[in-house]
Amino acid sequence: MKSYDSFINGKRASMPPSGFTIDRDALHPSLFDFQRDLVRWALRRGRAAIFAGTGLGKSRMQIEWAMNVHRLTGGDVLLLAPLAVAAQTVREGAELGYEITMCRSQDDVRPGLNIANYEMLHKFEPVFFDGVVLDESSILKSFTGKIRTDLIESFAFTPYRLACTATPAPNDYMEIGNHAEFLGVMSRSEMLSMFFVHDGGETQKWRLKGHAEDAFWRWVASWGVVLEKPSDLGYSDDGYILPPLTITDHVIDVGGEPAKTLSQRQKARRETVAERVAAAAELVSASEGPFLVWCDLNIESEMLAAAIPGAVEVKGSDKPSFKEQAMLDFAAGKIRVLVTKPSIAGFGLNWQHCADMAFVGLSDSFEQVFQAVRRCYRFGQKRPVNVTMITSSREGATAENIKRKEADFRKMVAEMVQYTKEITSESIREAGRDVAEYEPRVPLLIPTWLRSERFASTA
Repeated sequence: MKSYDSFINGKRASMPPSGFTIDRDALHPSLFDFQRDLVRWALRRGRAAIFAGTGLGKSRMQIEWAMNVHRLTGGDVLLLAPLAVAAQTVREGAELGYEITMCRSQDDVRPGLNIANYEMLHKFEPVFFDGVVLDESSILKSFTGKIRTDLIESFAFTPYRLACTATPAPNDYMEIGNHAEFLGVMSRSEMLSMFFVHDGGETQKWRLKGHAEDAFWRWVASWGVVLEKPSDLGYSDDGYILPPLTITDHVIDVGGEPAKTLSQRQKARRETVAERVAAAAELVSASEGPFLVWCDLNIESEMLAAAIPGAVEVKGSDKPSFKEQAMLDFAAGKIRVLVTKPSIAGFGLNWQHCADMAFVGLSDSFEQVFQAVRRCYRFGQKRPVNVTMITSSREGATAENIKRKEADFRKMVAEMVQYTKEITSESIREAGRDVAEYEPRVPLLIPTWLRSERFASTA
């Protein structure tokens, strides 16, 4: 009987590389060795995912990938990114000497590289593009979301596809499955039936089959690469050692019983806004450098902007053009204090110029808090980063909980990297073009006339 591994290998061989080989030295000289090898690997795959830690240069890698797809095909490539990240990418492209056209619709598209916000996808004709790049592709996480479905369906026939995002939570299998489906490797439902068993009635409660864990990560490594730092793939970490990160609890004593339930905690947040805003304003006034203030409620955002002189508030109801400009101005140092929510500006932006931030209202989503901290605490940051969690005594301390979840996340990511590092290291460093292995399953019958002596003598 065919083994499970051979079954998986058979499924994997049905999705051969669809890309092309390029000389390593032909890639932009400003890219680090690991970045050049990752770009080469992704070009060779044709359709690939790069799950890389914050600050590892995903923007530059995806721009270089897109430019080489354009050079090969002569066609256009569309890059999709979150709000404000698009303009940031245009600037990074210019640093590489490449022109990237900012687009609002198909009418704005110019030959070569084009970029737009995800919200504008409905204004484009995907069939006209030879390549597509998803920046911050964790947008695929929501397996019932409209954008997720639109992305998968719109680019189902696009020859070259690249998805780039930070390392996913190792137990977030839906996100991995959605990436595989976007890339045309395997549908999410097929992935679940092949590698997982369903626990209970919750649609998201899946766990890996006991005998399938190694096979699953080998399958992921055939189309995606996972790394948190260059040394995960055998490269030097020079320039990629982060400075210290300090997370401090600032708990305001307001009396009353600590919250025990989610609804009680939310009630405590609403009733202690004034005290927490006052503490944040005092903290910001004691600093002279850039400061980032995260909040969770609209009332927190409004009161913070009023209490902190010169602070600029970016809220969900603002026009996209205002949000984008404010975020860019903060990055450029034109705004000293920015007040906003992780759901608005927590993904993709490079704010290493800032080393101080405060959370005046905490989302219950660990991912949102984690990503918000990583806007400043990312490779390229030169100063120690200070994060202050401002809460009331009724909410309970939060910093220790964040640290615990961070430690759990790091442990799980390390396990995921360990599963894939040897496979991906060998694949990425491989100089030749990948070739799908031929595994014959049906005996070959040679016709009698082909075996005749007369034919053999003339052969």
